[in-house]
Amino acid sequence: MKRIIPFLLLSLFFYRVTAQDGQTVSVNLTNASFEQFVLQIEKQSPFKVFYKKEWTDSLSVTINKSATVDVIIREVLSGTDLQCSIHNSQVFITKDRGVLTSLPIDFFGTQIRTPSSKPVEFDFSDYEKREKKQKSLEEKVYPIGVSGGAGTQASVAGTIINASNGEPVIGASVFSEEQSQGVATDQAGFYSLTLQKGKHRLRITSLGMKPTYRQIILNGNGKFNIEMEEDVTPLKEVVVESDRDQKVMGLQTGTEKLDIKTMKQMPSVLGEVDVLKVVLTLPGVQSVGEGASGVNIRGGATNQNLILYNDAVVYNPSHLFGFFSAFNPDILKSVELYKSGVNAEYGGRLSAVLDVVSKEGNLKKFSASGGISPITGRLMFEGPIKKDQTSFLISGRSTYSDWLLNRLDQKQFNNSTASFYDFNANLNHKFNDRNSLLISGYQSEDNFRLNSDTLYSYGERNGALKFKHVFSNKFYGIFTGAFSQYNYRVSSDENPTDASQVKFAVNQINGKADFSYFQNARQTITAGLQVTRYDLSPGSRTPLGADSEVVPDILEDEQGLESALYIGENYELTPKLSIYGGIRYSFYQYLGPKNVFGYSAEVSKSETTITDTTGFASGKPIATYHGAEPRVSARYLIGKNASLKFSYNRMRQYIQMLSNTTAIAPTDIWKLSDQYIKPQVGDQVSVGYYQNLKGGSLEFSTEVYYKQMKDVLDYKNGAKLLLNHHIETDAVNAEGKAYGAEFMLKKPAGKLNGWLS
Repeated sequence: MKRIIPFLLLSLFFYRVTAQDGQTVSVNLTNASFEQFVLQIEKQSPFKVFYKKEWTDSLSVTINKSATVDVIIREVLSGTDLQCSIHNSQVFITKDRGVLTSLPIDFFGTQIRTPSSKPVEFDFSDYEKREKKQKSLEEKVYPIGVSGGAGTQASVAGTIINASNGEPVIGASVFSEEQSQGVATDQAGFYSLTLQKGKHRLRITSLGMKPTYRQIILNGNGKFNIEMEEDVTPLKEVVVESDRDQKVMGLQTGTEKLDIKTMKQMPSVLGEVDVLKVVLTLPGVQSVGEGASGVNIRGGATNQNLILYNDAVVYNPSHLFGFFSAFNPDILKSVELYKSGVNAEYGGRLSAVLDVVSKEGNLKKFSASGGISPITGRLMFEGPIKKDQTSFLISGRSTYSDWLLNRLDQKQFNNSTASFYDFNANLNHKFNDRNSLLISGYQSEDNFRLNSDTLYSYGERNGALKFKHVFSNKFYGIFTGAFSQYNYRVSSDENPTDASQVKFAVNQINGKADFSYFQNARQTITAGLQVTRYDLSPGSRTPLGADSEVVPDILEDEQGLESALYIGENYELTPKLSIYGGIRYSFYQYLGPKNVFGYSAEVSKSETTITDTTGFASGKPIATYHGAEPRVSARYLIGKNASLKFSYNRMRQYIQMLSNTTAIAPTDIWKLSDQYIKPQVGDQVSVGYYQNLKGGSLEFSTEVYYKQMKDVLDYKNGAKLLLNHHIETDAVNAEGKAYGAEFMLKKPAGKLNGWLS
């Protein structure tokens, strides 16, 4: 029995092991990585090679030989502790000892046979079926388009989707080996590739997915959707980029892409994966302080970061004093941080952009997941309403810290509360290949009181509706409507005569239309229009209870309208030199109804220098600002493994935060630019050098930057920020600058992995 159990476990992985090593291949490599060697084998034969990268990441391959697969692999592995075992079209690389491809006749003491005298076989067919299906898809030739059309070129376009859940794969690379041209999928998983008519072999790769190939005959313009299988690996790697070469080959500077699956394997506090805590490990990102929310990015203030969740703005990205992120890690799909080289489609903030995208919902099958940490619990459900067409996703997260506080003996803890919850819901529907709709919603609420009668409460609500329409293989648009609401309440009722409640709220509604046009593999054009409406309740203090003698104090509401047009183009001038040029033109109006104070021009503004008051009707412009925001990026390749990059961008910010602390606090107030408080304007220049070392097993990057800001909001000594009817008398427009150098060394794979920054 002791000998049977290991055999059964081994059989789970290696079913029907028999050698078929007669395939002849020709390999000519010098100081190549083992991964490159495997690619040569798999290109010339139907063999698939399975191995752990941590065993081969230091192996250098030099060979010039034509022989069978078995002979060549064993020669490469000679002198190492690695063994090669072959079964049908599968090669298994193991350490120290090989895999038996047949059993001894007397393994069980006597030869066990079925009544038909055939050896017993264990049928683990699901794995083999998937492998056969993948191989069949890669060997099949797909005709695209109708032949006979004019021109020598045609475009193939479609969506790369995850075969297990039907969700689009962001940042997947689609590459034609014949023409050495490729593109990456966008946020919707869409790609468009213009090639010469004829036969092509497409290589499709993406982080966390198994690489795959498709063979096509391009007769004319046509659609071609591709499914990718998830790559389940036992290695616990932490990978930042979507592709190992993206740092070198990509055009943008100061951009980091975080993969949620591998990010979950990082050490976490109290069992909760936190996006913002991972962002803090990247170069150029600093914490504002322990137990505080918000981050400073390249010298910018916390309110100068644009945080988007499914294209809706997030004003407070954390729970419980910054200990937990507002984003539930179970439902996230991608996180991108732009520190510089920001494309023209982003605007409204001065420093950086953090773009967070959630899953859309599993189109293939129903699934559920959850978890319990020392003070929180979470649960998520997703699945198809109609398979391959409509799906849903619902998730909730909450804390039971109040229950824990009540269990403690100390009275000061019993008189405290610290709780939060957040809720997410998504609905995804595909009408057809050209039209799809995504509806997403988010709601959260925080409450805390620390051994006092003062209760702090704040909540965030946002939602988005995104409709995508594909006009042609080269042209598509995404139309988005979104809203964001953030509010807080501070209430105190210990003394009935002084009981009161302070409130603040900001509401934002925005609509936008984004268009992408794929001229060819070397040229992509993006353009769009965005409109944002702001409605702020700057603050109020009202009595709480019938016995309260507090006199109501309510500030006038504020309204603003921000619009922007943008256009940008990626262009590959030569295989080594690529550039991006874009311009965004923003237009802002501060609107009535509002009573505006006039001040004497000869002296500093104060309540004693008010000269008059002017009333503005609803919708009438009070102050107008506008200006261009140019964006430029360039990348020059130095060989295959290094590049130099340059970027310049100008940003404008029309909404600012009134705060005398560096952290984001629940009682912070947002203020629109008006006739006295001007919008902030920032210019940033960044230059970087990027290099892959040791065949890509190590990545090095460094950037230097200089940022200049004007009309940054600052305050006079002793300024009153809360419930100030004349905030312009305590605020001043200042100038600022930030400069620095960033370094990052990263090992993305192997037994030891991670990064230093």
